[in-house]
Amino acid sequence: MPNLYWLASYPKSGNSWMRILLTNYLLDGDAPADINQLGAGQILSARQIFDDNVGVEASDLTREEMERYRLAVYDHISAQSQAPLFVRIHDAITRTPGGHLTLSKPATAGVVYLLRNPLDIAVSLAHHNRSTVTKMVAKMADPTFTFVEAPAHHPLVQHLLTWSGHVTSWVDEPGLRVHLVRYEDLQADPIATFTAIVRFCGLHDDPARVAKAVDFSRFERVQTQELEQGYGGKSERADSFFRSGKVGSWREGLSEELVARLVADHGAVMRRFGYLTEGGEVVY
Repeated sequence: MPNLYWLASYPKSGNSWMRILLTNYLLDGDAPADINQLGAGQILSARQIFDDNVGVEASDLTREEMERYRLAVYDHISAQSQAPLFVRIHDAITRTPGGHLTLSKPATAGVVYLLRNPLDIAVSLAHHNRSTVTKMVAKMADPTFTFVEAPAHHPLVQHLLTWSGHVTSWVDEPGLRVHLVRYEDLQADPIATFTAIVRFCGLHDDPARVAKAVDFSRFERVQTQELEQGYGGKSERADSFFRSGKVGSWREGLSEELVARLVADHGAVMRRFGYLTEGGEVVY
């Protein structure tokens, strides 16, 4: 029986927040979970996980061999787990040179896909990479864009495609149970949105436990933890990981020209998921 639940997203779409919510829910502790000890949402492109499950060091393999072995890692981890296992992934669903999907459907119980307004992503990614928003806007339209958070620990390049391509690769892939979560909805109504996630993942639906997990995962609490003890997921180039989290931050961070470019690049998918009106007005 498959046990893997993918927490899938384009980078800076709320994946870390989702991991914190799930960890607080699963622990059901008396204090917020340590953001550096999250039990939910390990990333399976991490080198140690790959090496331990393949039995060969990733550094001894070619890029093509590493991609092929990833499927075996997913299948093995799913088979070993007796309970739902939440794993984080930033890759788009693509195919290997041999034509195989880079995701194991037999190992997959479900996908929680986190979606965020690409205009806000561009601003957040620029801060994360300490780059310019102009460069990030260009990368979000590049189908060859790849992402490696920490090269020493993530030997497997994460293939992102374009932002639009990433979204559709997950939500339109046949044969997957996908629960789509918009970041903006999680911000606006975290109780109802997280409750729906808990139910989708087959977890015990306890309203008091949901409320506590949401409270323990509030952005201010997470920011305080990062300020006091740091956060391992932060890019070395960034000042902080949990920087703002606000919906609509693009309004101060993007020029009219860049907004127009993002809409031109991704308008169809933005419109499909409620980020753009039929008249071309950006929502959120």
